[in-house]
Amino acid sequence: MKKIAFIMMACLAIFSCAQKKQVQLLDASAFEAEVDGKQVSLYTLQAGELTMQVTNFGARVVTLWTPDKSGNQEDIVLGYNNLENYVNNPGERFLGAVVGPYANRIAKGTYTIGDHVYTFPQNNFGQTLHGGLKGLDMVVWDVDTLTANSIVLSYLRPDGQEGMPGNLKIMMTYTLTPENEFRVDYLAQTDKATHVNISHHSFFNLKGEGNGTINDHVLFINASKTTPVDSVLIPTGEIVPVEGTPFDFREPKAIGQDLEVENEQLKNGAGYDHNWVLDRKTESELELAASVWEPASGRYMEVWTDQPALQFYGGNFFDGTTVGKYGRTLNYRESIALETQKYPDTPNHANFPSTLLNPGESYTHTCVYRFGTK
Repeated sequence: MKKIAFIMMACLAIFSCAQKKQVQLLDASAFEAEVDGKQVSLYTLQAGELTMQVTNFGARVVTLWTPDKSGNQEDIVLGYNNLENYVNNPGERFLGAVVGPYANRIAKGTYTIGDHVYTFPQNNFGQTLHGGLKGLDMVVWDVDTLTANSIVLSYLRPDGQEGMPGNLKIMMTYTLTPENEFRVDYLAQTDKATHVNISHHSFFNLKGEGNGTINDHVLFINASKTTPVDSVLIPTGEIVPVEGTPFDFREPKAIGQDLEVENEQLKNGAGYDHNWVLDRKTESELELAASVWEPASGRYMEVWTDQPALQFYGGNFFDGTTVGKYGRTLNYRESIALETQKYPDTPNHANFPSTLLNPGESYTHTCVYRFGTK
């Protein structure tokens, strides 16, 4: 009897393992096309327990599969299952993309360098958001190097594109590591003074794309100050403490815990859509900026960076009209973006750390998303 029981238990264990959800790659042929005369494709990277698909249109992360505490794989980033939707923007434009040359907002679409006033397309309530109408997310990047676990993409943004100065040569490296990390490394150089602030804009749901609210995700942000914004999400120029406000995530708490608190900044952002000033110990080393834990699946993500700030956006403007990769709608507050960056609208605030890049200098930026379970 003991032998029979043991065999039955072994069979159940094998059956259970066989039923675990596995990685389901998207059809690469749905991304094979020319855009602006350049070839676009879909590339697959794998290392450790992570599998990721990337397209060189907008240097976008299209899928990112990670296991839960039971070993079930789920795609935890929002996206589309074909190139046409990324090009034509049927709903959300920035899914999984690199954003810039100036990530976040520039007030009234203008800044001044020396005695020259530059103006840019206003694409967000009278402001310039994430590089304007044709930012880095809407161009085809060159694929310089491809290995089993990394891809190097480059783009030369010509002087005057979207009104921004300088021929800006940008190189980005996406790497998956055996330690279950997704690492993003940026390098940029210019031949004319220009402002640079580039970031990565994956929308995460640690339950999986389209699988429900993120308000029960438990968030930590290593920041004791934020830069408050006006009604069109432009920084006022102040840097204020988070203590005693809904913006205090120095102790981990559910994202939705304080969303209904009466607060002017929550009204301005329609929830969380703000820049946190990180409590850094060094100027340029990688340090922990934030972490997110989803209790049901056990998935846990840390965000490490060498940048001074983090934009946390809680999916406040998704309205359920956009359909994701697996036929499920992308709904209100069902995703989060954690964008490592410099401050928004820095060129128009002398008290913010500078984003000016001059010829002969290099812009560098590293962000690491580290995955696990607990």
